[in-house]
Amino acid sequence: MHDYHVHSNYSDGAFLRRMVDAAAEAGVDGVGIADHCNVSPDPSAERFKRALGFNLDLTYERRREAIEALRGDPAVEVDVFDAVEMDYDPDHEAAIADFLGEAGFDYAIGSVHDLDGANVHTRSHFADKPAGERRALVDRYFEKLVALVDAELFAIAAHPDLIERNPHLRGFATEDHYAAVVEAFRDSRTVPEINAGRLLDDYGEFHPAPAFLDRLADAGLRVSVGTDSHDPDVIAPRIDEIEAELDRRGLDPVRVDEVAAD
Repeated sequence: MHDYHVHSNYSDGAFLRRMVDAAAEAGVDGVGIADHCNVSPDPSAERFKRALGFNLDLTYERRREAIEALRGDPAVEVDVFDAVEMDYDPDHEAAIADFLGEAGFDYAIGSVHDLDGANVHTRSHFADKPAGERRALVDRYFEKLVALVDAELFAIAAHPDLIERNPHLRGFATEDHYAAVVEAFRDSRTVPEINAGRLLDDYGEFHPAPAFLDRLADAGLRVSVGTDSHDPDVIAPRIDEIEAELDRRGLDPVRVDEVAAD
């Protein structure tokens, strides 16, 4: 079992060593440190990432030194991967490709976080929009997700129905959306992840949601595992729930580091 998606103090998670130690204690064989990164040239994106400290485009080499030190520490009993979670926008594919080519991470995770100029998590931005407008935004979310998969810039597509975390966008996903994403994954080296980032809180479901995961499983698609943990204390319970779900569905997760090397 590998957890390919956790965060550290190089974005919005706990100290790197604490996250690695917690992963080892959870019994995983490998943990991917996939901190947030955004290389969009848009000025608003620049202000947003600097305000939140999402500066991995500037600090990845320093983090890499820290990861190498952990790899050389005999007390660390888990493989540690040097990864990244990149914000994706179809308009900025060239900038993303250039950065990933330069940085040389073990693998990259792609995420669609921006919708209508706001982070999907920002409930207040979407709360007062008419239902038709929110439905159109969910259409746009899935269009971006399909473009992410088609781009093949990433080994993993993270939380492929992130919109479900926002109650004002929840419930607008359709079978047509799922079918389009399944078709894209069929033709791509990029794999979806089973993401437990909101399993233990108010949302209470995996990403993809059950109906969406049913479609991916029925299509015989490979999946990766990501707890999307920012706190060391949640890695173990999330891993336990993911293992139970994989066993229930008869799914074997892929080795994403091997997929990334293909």
